[in-house]
Amino acid sequence: MAEQPPPRDRDRTRQLFGLQLEVTSLLLEAERRKLNVLQKDLQSALADGGSIKAKEHQKQELILAISRIQAQHDHLDKEYRDHAIGVLRNSNCGKSNRSQPAIGLKQTPKTRPTIFGTVASDLTPKEGGNCRRSLPQTTVQGGVTNGGGATDHDPSPEPAADYDNALVYRDGNLVSGSLDALIQHMVPTTDYYPDRAYLFAFLLSSRLFIKPHELLGRVTALCDSQQKLSDKQPPAKEFMSQERLSRFIPRLVQLMAEWSETFPYDFRDERVMAHVRSITQSCVSVVGAAGEERVRREVATLLQNLLHRLTALEKYEEFLQRVNAESTTSNIESLNMTDVTDLCPNTSALAQQLTHIELERLSFIGPEEFVQAFAKDNPHLETSFKDMKKTRNLESYVSWFNRLSYFVATEVVKHAKKKQRVRVVEFWIETARECFNIGNFNSLMAIIAGLNMSPISRLKKTWNKVQSAKFSVLEHQMDPSSNFCNYRSTLKAAMWRSAGATDQSQRIVIPFFSLLVKDLYFLNEGCSNKLPNGHINFEKFWQLAKQVTEFITWKQVTCPFEKNPKVITFLQASPVLTENALALASFECEPPDNSLEKERCKSLKAEMTS
Repeated sequence: MAEQPPPRDRDRTRQLFGLQLEVTSLLLEAERRKLNVLQKDLQSALADGGSIKAKEHQKQELILAISRIQAQHDHLDKEYRDHAIGVLRNSNCGKSNRSQPAIGLKQTPKTRPTIFGTVASDLTPKEGGNCRRSLPQTTVQGGVTNGGGATDHDPSPEPAADYDNALVYRDGNLVSGSLDALIQHMVPTTDYYPDRAYLFAFLLSSRLFIKPHELLGRVTALCDSQQKLSDKQPPAKEFMSQERLSRFIPRLVQLMAEWSETFPYDFRDERVMAHVRSITQSCVSVVGAAGEERVRREVATLLQNLLHRLTALEKYEEFLQRVNAESTTSNIESLNMTDVTDLCPNTSALAQQLTHIELERLSFIGPEEFVQAFAKDNPHLETSFKDMKKTRNLESYVSWFNRLSYFVATEVVKHAKKKQRVRVVEFWIETARECFNIGNFNSLMAIIAGLNMSPISRLKKTWNKVQSAKFSVLEHQMDPSSNFCNYRSTLKAAMWRSAGATDQSQRIVIPFFSLLVKDLYFLNEGCSNKLPNGHINFEKFWQLAKQVTEFITWKQVTCPFEKNPKVITFLQASPVLTENALALASFECEPPDNSLEKERCKSLKAEMTS
């Protein structure tokens, strides 16, 4: 007699689906905010007699995106509730485990420890001791200062009028400042260039307080007023002016290059590009003949790189539209009966193809998307649809996780014979193990979620024949208990391996994305953006930038494995069964064994035939 496998841990599964449900709910809320703003734009356009054709097209795209996310939300909600009911049935009313956070929609947002330590405090920095103030762009005699921390040069006491415009440092680290002072601090001069870490942190967080095109406009105005770019110099001063500008212009071009390299999607806004054209024209016109050619080359390189990034994004978005066009089906007969094991019988090779997909999709997520997706503190920044997030790469990546889970479940239930289902389940368990070894934790968790979906987990006769010891080990590693403590330890180990790796394959770290999004969301929600004195809480944004910088490092890794286009297309484009179709196919595989399942099966059949 076959040994009975251990019962599925419904509480663990409930928490997994609860996390996905929570993140999907946040994305759904963000998309609905977009739709509300767009509808206001439409009403204004109708009242003013303006063109509404383009806005109507955008509205239809948004409604489609919302319906897609809503469908995912409804499915996850059902899975969450089903497993929650299972936990209640199996519980003995014992004491609750307080170390396991409730991961549900009603959870109260609070500050949580993350793998990077406790998030920054939002207390106002105390005066005296190791706390100091200085004005932005504090220069050191004889060199270019670094904007990321305090310098050895103590500025003379500021006038009282400048006190609130100062930057506040603690232990050499910038912790707060007014928006004006922080903007001033990112503007280069002939003797100063902002630290790259500061520049990234400020460009990432500034969009919570000022729109990117307005920020670039402020930077342009400050450069013009400080360097007199538009002034006509008298002949006697022309030589000195050219010498000064020859030192300043390369720094300004470098600032534009770093901005466009790190946040290229900001430049999809025509208002931003208008400032870029103005800046580049000024740079070329004010430098002397000797430096003109060099500046032209640098500007041309900047614009070519930006065009390359934006063109690649457009192609990727077109690809996503094609893939999403017919991504689900309710008819099992319409499925491609070719099995993934026929195309790719080697589990290691399949894990490598999944890693290709993950890294490609990760590469298109802009760091600003983490901030913009959940930004609610400043609704005045979203007064127009064109001021809102320009991309859906983050949402598409979360959708890919859900699709992969559905794909795994579909691959199991499309086989009528138990022996074939057992083979497919074991194949995916082994693939998940290979994903774990690679460091592809997102695909690993999606496979675990797919095998834990109700239509699969209920197949008791199938699971009785599965050698599930390896699966139990993987589930333990990705256990949601104690805020995914086991996974976080494993992720740290993968990061250490990546940091010291010479082999490209060992540099791969693909995090469980929904948990990363949740960590960033709680970091944003757990600390206020501004301090009681009106200063921006930059200590918080250092922490936010630190986590997003880790993400950028992970997404920039080149996948070293050989690519199999047929397998990659099959994984991304093959239709998968809808929630109801999966449930019905599951009942066809193994008949209902209790009254609830019988009632569910009966209603599904009636729904399909109607």
